[in-house]
Amino acid sequence: MPMSKPNYLKTRIFLDSGNPEDTKQAQITLGFLDGQTTNPSLVMKNPHIQELKTKGELNVNNIWKDYQEVAETIKSVIPGGSVSVEVYADNATTEEVMYVQAKELSSWFPGVFVKVPATTVGLKVAEKLVSEGINVNVTLCFSQEQAAAVHMATKNGKGLVYVSPFIGRLDDVGQNGIDLIDNIVRMYKEWGSHVAVLGASIRNLDHMFGCFQRNADIVTIPFSIIQSWKEYGFEKNPQEHIQTISDLTPIAYKSLQEENWELYDIKHSLTDKGIEKFVADWKSLLS
Repeated sequence: MPMSKPNYLKTRIFLDSGNPEDTKQAQITLGFLDGQTTNPSLVMKNPHIQELKTKGELNVNNIWKDYQEVAETIKSVIPGGSVSVEVYADNATTEEVMYVQAKELSSWFPGVFVKVPATTVGLKVAEKLVSEGINVNVTLCFSQEQAAAVHMATKNGKGLVYVSPFIGRLDDVGQNGIDLIDNIVRMYKEWGSHVAVLGASIRNLDHMFGCFQRNADIVTIPFSIIQSWKEYGFEKNPQEHIQTISDLTPIAYKSLQEENWELYDIKHSLTDKGIEKFVADWKSLLS
C-alpha cells in the first residue's frame, strides 16, 4: 500500500528520472513525491525522446523544446514539487555560454532549479543566477571543498540552492560516498549554511537510508529504489536500518574555513568524467 509521508521521514524524496510516467508511478507507489531531478542521460532514456530519435525527428534545434515539454509535464504531475533541469556543458563550455543557456532553462516555469556542474565555470554561473533570484542545483559534487565553494559562491544570493553529492560514483572508485554526505551536512551545520544537501547517485537502500540517517535534506532516487523500499517495508523506520559492512575507504572530515570560494581546490576527476558522460549521452541523441 502507498504511504502518506511518515513523521520519522525528515528527508525530502525526489525521483531521479526523465520520464513523466515514472513520476506518476512514483507518486502512486509512495503516496507523495517532493520533487524530481533530470539530466541529459535520464532524458535520453525517455520513451518519447527515443521514439523521436528512431523516426529521425530529433535535431539540435528541437531537442531543447522536447526537453522543456518533458520537464513541464513532470511539473504538471507534481505542481508543488521541485523540478531540476540541467544545462548542456562540456569541459570547454564558457561562462557566457553556460549562463545564457541557464537563463533560458530558468524561464521554463516558475521555481525551476537549474543544474550546473561543480566546476569553476559552473560556480561562476551559479553565483550570477542566485543573485538574480534563480534557483540552482550544483551537481556532480565529489568533495567537501566543492560543497564549501557552493556555499560561499551562493551565500549572498536570492535563489534557493542545492548541492548534489554523488554517492554511488564515489563507491565505484572505492570510497565511502555516504561519508561525503555526512561531512557536508556537518560542515553546513557548523556554518549555518543556506544550501540544501541532495544525496544523488543512489544505487541501493543502504545509500538511501544512509542519507536519511545523516540528515540529508533531500535524496533523489530512481523508481527501482522506490520499488525496493516498498518491498523492504515503508512502515519500517529507516533510522534503525543497519548498513551492509563494506571495505570502502572512509572519507575523512576536513575543518574548512569560510573564505573566497575561488581559493578552494574544487578540481575533481569524477566531476570531469561525469560531464563527459552527460555530453556523450546528449550527443548520442543527435547521432
